[in-house]
Amino acid sequence: MKFFLLLATLCTLSLASVWAQNPHYNDFLSSDFHKERRAVLRSKMPANSVAVFFSNAVRNRSNDVDYIYHQDPDFYYLTGHNEPHAVLIITKEAIDYGQGKVNEIIFIRSRNALAELYDGGRTSTQEAMEELGLQMALEGAEFAQKAPDFTQFDKVMFFEFEDDVRNLNEEGDLYDLIQTFKEKVGYKTNDLSIEPKNTRIDHATLPKIMDEMRGIKTKEEVSLLRKAVDISALAQAEVMKAIRPGMSETEVQGMHEYIYKKYRAEYEGYPSIVGAGHNGCVLHYIENYKPEIKSDELILMDLGAEYHGYTADVTRTIPVSGTFSKEQKQIYDLVYKAQEAAMAICKPGTTFSELYEATSKVINEGLVELGIYKSLDKKDIINPETGRNRYYPHGCCHHIGLDVHDRGEYKKLEENMIITIEPGIYITEGSPTEERWWNIPVRIEDDFLITKDGCELLSDKAPRTSEAIEALMAQPSAFDAISLPELEEK
Repeated sequence: MKFFLLLATLCTLSLASVWAQNPHYNDFLSSDFHKERRAVLRSKMPANSVAVFFSNAVRNRSNDVDYIYHQDPDFYYLTGHNEPHAVLIITKEAIDYGQGKVNEIIFIRSRNALAELYDGGRTSTQEAMEELGLQMALEGAEFAQKAPDFTQFDKVMFFEFEDDVRNLNEEGDLYDLIQTFKEKVGYKTNDLSIEPKNTRIDHATLPKIMDEMRGIKTKEEVSLLRKAVDISALAQAEVMKAIRPGMSETEVQGMHEYIYKKYRAEYEGYPSIVGAGHNGCVLHYIENYKPEIKSDELILMDLGAEYHGYTADVTRTIPVSGTFSKEQKQIYDLVYKAQEAAMAICKPGTTFSELYEATSKVINEGLVELGIYKSLDKKDIINPETGRNRYYPHGCCHHIGLDVHDRGEYKKLEENMIITIEPGIYITEGSPTEERWWNIPVRIEDDFLITKDGCELLSDKAPRTSEAIEALMAQPSAFDAISLPELEEK
């Protein structure tokens, strides 16, 4: 037993030493960042109110195997705590908690030697106060007895529950925390239109505050997003050089994600989209299973690395053969022109709707010029089955950050927002236009930091013009040297 304790101690010291010396492990958000974010939240809260945040649930993948845990972004933003079964309580004014006044309390999982043997260590209450900088930390099993008296507050603010949390039969697990909280605040139903209403319960204020806060990025967040975008754009560039007819969509996805891991990005920010030919016309195509991409197809690659919680969102569409056909190039260049039009007005004060209108104007007029739309009349542009622009059916811009479609106010652009601009054209087989245009999907998506008087293109490490893409695809790739043995048929 002493040997194993010594080994565990040495391993811990060794990892601590590596993390301290390696810049890839010491650029996480600091406890001061999270503390400052809690202070900003507190400043925006109404008088005599309390805000309650729950950690994300553990999601089951199959039987006794769970998905890799991912913290609720709001909870992480305010705490830096990356473990499940926790609740954060922030009060506007400090309240007396026996050992002095506090205005923030976190309840976390109890330590459990057997569970930690299988799943790794858990943060202790002492570590939560010392390392996360929280004023008070207690174990989740104590929540029923030691939670504050919520009846003393005029407003109890929290996000509406989705009722998708499993009961793990562990004292103080997330299921218990939520059920206990509901009892303490008099929560009866998720349909608040049913009487009697509890006027203290407030679901409206907290989302607005978090949108306002998370939409404007701090210096530390910008730094992490730059890293995530750089990794994602470099991956796009490397895959452009490596892609060959006959590869599978899955192989193309794997090359991107290998590069993410090579640069120590922990995850993908969202399910990778790699669609060749018709598959690229499916906006959120994530199967990525086509066994053999063809030389005459375009392949749409919409992927983003998640680095220390912050995710990029970069899309490139390239010709599998290395050269665009005439029709492919015409559509690609039109989408590029649309993106350039939005970039030209991307600055503080511009609205999200104005960015979309800039792209749709270029695309609609260009499709009329190519003969794909008969006119600019709505009857020619709008698909009656979907109610959307037939060939440009989505919006063009969204915030990125801790979520790929991040919180933020979707009104006017402000300095230090980070957004995407992603126009696209998707012409499916059977569309009411000439067959030569069928199965051409193009989306170009880039990430932009809104500056004082304009914007900065962050994803410039991946070429955007059709000419630059073709030139890069002609270069050799590091992946060319990889040769694996063939699997024998049995």
